[in-house]
Amino acid sequence: MSTSAPDPAGEPDEPGQDPAPPPAAAAERSPRRGMCAAVLSLEAITLGLTTPVMITIADVPTGTAVSIGLGLAVVCLLLAGMLRAEWAYGAGYAVQLAAVGLGFVVPAMFVLGAVFAALWATADLLGRKIERERAAAWAAYRAEQG
Repeated sequence: MSTSAPDPAGEPDEPGQDPAPPPAAAAERSPRRGMCAAVLSLEAITLGLTTPVMITIADVPTGTAVSIGLGLAVVCLLLAGMLRAEWAYGAGYAVQLAAVGLGFVVPAMFVLGAVFAALWATADLLGRKIERERAAAWAAYRAEQG
């Protein structure tokens, strides 16, 4: 019998030996959280860039434009970091509504907001599906092992 630790990649040390499950940190990574955080981070850039558009094209007062544009951008970045909590996903949907609603001030945001809302919903729903399937696969593997 080998005294070395199992390969971190999950490969067996000896032929015929079952691969070790992935390390705990890898098992805890959430594809849903990663995809949603990526969407929110990119959306923060878009929302931040609406600030000068609101000031120059839509004639929104500077203070209002900064508080709306940069405020929503900061909310996106904060939510991206808070996605470990389930309530943050609901707040993410609220940010999507606000981004689409910004279209009443900057009409292009109707389109951009809808695109980011679709990306958000896809990341959330696809991430949930991946997590369900991953959990089912691990349950089947553990049941098979013993």
